[in-house]
Amino acid sequence: PAQTSTMSLERCQSEWTEIEQEYQQLQETHKVYRQKLEELTNLQAICSSAISKQRKGLKDLKHSLHKCTKTCNEKETEVINDLKVQIKERQNVFFDMESYLPKKNGLYLNLVLGNVNVTLLSNQAKFAYKDEYEKFKLYMTIILMFGAVTCLFLFNYRVTDEVFNFLLVWYYCTLTIRESILMSNGSRIKGWWVSHHYVSTFLSGVMLTWPEGQMYQMFRSQFLAFSIYQSEYNLLFLQYYYQSGCLYRLRALGERNQLDLTVEGFQSWMWRGLTFLLPFLFFGHFWQLYNAATLFKLSGRDDCKEWQTPTGRFHTPRGHAQTGFVCPTSCLERVGGRC
Repeated sequence: PAQTSTMSLERCQSEWTEIEQEYQQLQETHKVYRQKLEELTNLQAICSSAISKQRKGLKDLKHSLHKCTKTCNEKETEVINDLKVQIKERQNVFFDMESYLPKKNGLYLNLVLGNVNVTLLSNQAKFAYKDEYEKFKLYMTIILMFGAVTCLFLFNYRVTDEVFNFLLVWYYCTLTIRESILMSNGSRIKGWWVSHHYVSTFLSGVMLTWPEGQMYQMFRSQFLAFSIYQSEYNLLFLQYYYQSGCLYRLRALGERNQLDLTVEGFQSWMWRGLTFLLPFLFFGHFWQLYNAATLFKLSGRDDCKEWQTPTGRFHTPRGHAQTGFVCPTSCLERVGGRC
């Protein structure tokens, strides 16, 4: 037993020596990491300062060129126009550069997260976050669809409706936060897209605070049925996979940014493959218009006392913002994801 104990102690000492050597190596590696991190921070500050200086110089140059156009001849005008094109291209390059540099958060992110750096430094991290955002939208749409089915067909209780509407408020709030982070990392999300989610957050809150009463019950079934339709066919399985496939094709061709959303992956030539979606799409938009008309009619009744009824008629939550499809009439002129 004494010999066995001695061998065990020697093995422990050998393991400790090996661990100690690895620890010394870890300390050296961490020291190098700290040095590289300090260098990275300094380089980020230098790049940010240089970009600001370049932007200021280009702004002054653009202003000077604008003055020159008033007195120059035709040949000089061509030179000025060429310079303006190059200035615009340079500004786009600066936008891409800044997507890899720390920047101050906007007002909304400052209110929600505080002064936290949300810039992702690698393309892999950026794309992974964007891909997780798209999956979040898809999974939440499925959950909300089953929630609407449960409220409509199984439980006609105010508490279940409140849970469903609270889930809507949380969903849209989360979308606005994630989209703000994507924008901080260089995603060219359109302003109307984010604005629609802010409005949807507010109006989902209107549905959440709508008290139990005759007006609420008269609109409840119609609203839940519309939510199921929006999630189930034209906006969940059909549209999401169609748009994500189009966006994947554009990325493979190098025509779209890695952080663009499924809503950005739509071009005019894609209408050739969209014919099967149009009936579902138009029906959904007309149903949304019918919802607004119903709320307008209810708000004119003498027994309508709630402020939520006239407020909700301007827009019904759970609209096309969930999976990202713009109004079909505006898509006819859509090229390169820009309306």
